[in-house]
Formats: sequence, structure tokens, C-alpha cells
Amino acid sequence: MTVSVMRPATPVPLHTPAPMGAILLMCAAAACFVVSNALVKHIGQWLPTGQMLFIRGCMAMLIVFAAAHASRAARQLGTILSAPVLARAAVEGVGSTLFLMSLAWLPLANATAIDLSAPLILTGLAVVFLGERVPAQRWLAIGAGFIGVLLIVQPRAGHFNAAALLCLLGTMLHATRDLLTRRIPPGVPSLLVALSSTVALTLVAGAWLLVEGWRPIERAHLGWLALGAAFLAGGVLCTIASLRRSALSTVAPFRYLSLPFALALGFGVWGELPGPLACAGIVLIAASGLWVLLGAKRTPAAASVPERRLRLFRPSRHRAPPAA
Repeated sequence: MTVSVMRPATPVPLHTPAPMGAILLMCAAAACFVVSNALVKHIGQWLPTGQMLFIRGCMAMLIVFAAAHASRAARQLGTILSAPVLARAAVEGVGSTLFLMSLAWLPLANATAIDLSAPLILTGLAVVFLGERVPAQRWLAIGAGFIGVLLIVQPRAGHFNAAALLCLLGTMLHATRDLLTRRIPPGVPSLLVALSSTVALTLVAGAWLLVEGWRPIERAHLGWLALGAAFLAGGVLCTIASLRRSALSTVAPFRYLSLPFALALGFGVWGELPGPLACAGIVLIAASGLWVLLGAKRTPAAASVPERRLRLFRPSRHRAPPAA
């Protein structure tokens, strides 16, 4: 007589890795953010930054909330009050506001390139605060990337580039935002994470609006802002969904598609063409950033950093590990 032995069922992971879908989402997010930023730069010729971002944020909130309600994700609205979601939203609100404020003075491609130095900043911070060991080749890439930032900013003696400083501060906060995104438990719907981001952006813009004041607005401006809100909502949602479907090192390199988008829009709309030094800086940032990200992808997630130091950045206990 044959006795059949029941084997324990293989646990089903909470997240099925989908690299191609995550990559496509990140490409869509890159395009959405560039178009949204271009619209902000365009409307900024007539409206104060705080008023413009506040109106756009209100519209984006309505769009994201409508999508959350249609998908029944709004039933879990209370989950956005969790600490990881609130922390991410706060960092997103301040960082994006600083970055968008810098667009009034910086060319679109230059600001986009500075924002894409976030992986380099992340690596440097990991070395300083987490004691992570970085190979010599990656240090060279980081150094080249920061030289690229200097070529774009082009600081001069006695000249203080406030716009570039705002952009750099926003970039540092964007890097922190990406780490916090990985800390959000899988039970929180991406639509609600996107909603928390738009709420934070609107609140920060509203605070800035109190300082700048309100100006009369035309219907055409409202139309442009509504279009910008749609692209903003799409970009936030695509980014969150991409980061939660695959490893950061897998999808992050595709953010660099925003560089050709920004160059094309900047030249086509405003006739902006970066000078030779700025172009060299853009190439350095893109090449070094891709080198760092692809190098991180090839390097196994080994215990080069003590476990206790990484605890803050690890995924939730109830979450499947990210795909390599």
C-alpha cells in the first residue's frame, strides 16, 4: 500500500516581482514628471509659485482620490496615517516644492539633471551614516557625478546661485523619499500613498501661498494647471507602483530617460540649450548615476553594513523581499 505524504504548501509571496512592468511604469513616470514640471515652468511666468502649486495640488488630490474611490482603495483611507506614509509624504512635499521653485530660474534640463544625481547622494550618505563599504570604482563614479553637478551649477566667486541650491536640497529629499517608499507595508494601496503625497504638496504650497499672496487667474491658466495636475498624479502613482513591484536598482536607471525628454521640451518650448559645460555635466551625471545603479544591482545585498544599522531601511517584516 502506498502512503502519500502531504507536503507543506509553498508560501505565496505577497508581491510577485514584475521587472518589465516596473520598468515601463518608471519610464511613464519619467515622462509624466517632465511634462508636469514643464507646465509649472510655463505657468510660472504669470502666477506666483505658491498659488500655482496650491491650485495644481488641489486638482491632483481630486484626481487621485477619484481613482482611489473607483478602485475601492478609499476604504483603507486610515492607512495613510501610518508613520511610514506620513514621513514619506512630508519629505515629498518639501522636496518637490523646493525643486519646483528652482524651475523659475533654472533651465528644465539642468534642473532635471541635478535631480537625477539622487543615487549619487544616496551612496554618499550610506557611507557616512551607515558605514557602507563602497568599491573604488564606484567612488570614481560618485566623484564624476558631483563634478557634473558643479559643471551645471557653475559656481563663481562672489556669486550665490540660490536656484541651484534649492534644486540640490530638493534632490536630497527626493533620495530620502525613495528610501521611505520601500518602508511602506504592502497592505497600503499605492493610490493612497499617492494621495498622501499630493496632500503634502498642497499643504506646503498653501503655506508658501500665505507668504506670496494671491493673484487673479485666467481660465487658460486653470486649463494648463489641470493638465499639469493630471501628469503629476500619473507620475506619482507610476513611481510608487514601480518601486513596489521591483528592486530600486532595477528600475531607477530608467529615470534617466527624463533627461532627453527635458532637453527636447526645454529646446522646443523655450529655446533652452545648455552650454558646453552644462552639457558635459549632464553627460557626467547620467553616466556616473547609471554606473552606480548598475554596480549596485550586480553587487549582492551582502552584510557589508551591520544588520542593526540597516534595520531602519529594511522592508516590513510581513513583506516579501524585493526582487534582485
